Amino acid sequence: MLLRSSRQHVVDMCERGQLPYVKVGAHRRLHRADVEALLRPELTRDQLKALWLHRAVAGRLVQNPDAVLAKAVSNLERLRDIHPDGMAAMWLDRWRKVLSAGLETVLDVLVSRTPDAVELRQNSPFAGVLPEPERQAVLVAFADHWRSEHAA
Repeated sequence: MLLRSSRQHVVDMCERGQLPYVKVGAHRRLHRADVEALLRPELTRDQLKALWLHRAVAGRLVQNPDAVLAKAVSNLERLRDIHPDGMAAMWLDRWRKVLSAGLETVLDVLVSRTPDAVELRQNSPFAGVLPEPERQAVLVAFADHWRSEHAA
């Protein structure tokens, strides 16, 4: 159901090793996490770096929601003046809707791996929320993590 494909296609994916399973009698049992991982494409290095930075922004947001949201709204207004039309304007309008939907919605977008959230973070209005030393610390931690995960 989650994969929105035929039963035979799922069986074929299991047989090719694309989807781990355990055989119970004649049936294959799949872990939901494995199915969800298959549905969730890998993020690029830049997308993952943006996710790490926005996780730090989320931490700031839960500590001081009013100040962080005010900064985002101010940035959004300034960016919207700079980009009155085009794709950037479209993403900024999407951010306006997210910001007006409330704190929980903003937090979801900041930390989600959905394609929509990934794209939104590439046009983020949260510049300046993290003090520069904290931003640099996140970038260093991300770089260390990336190297350890992708070491040859």
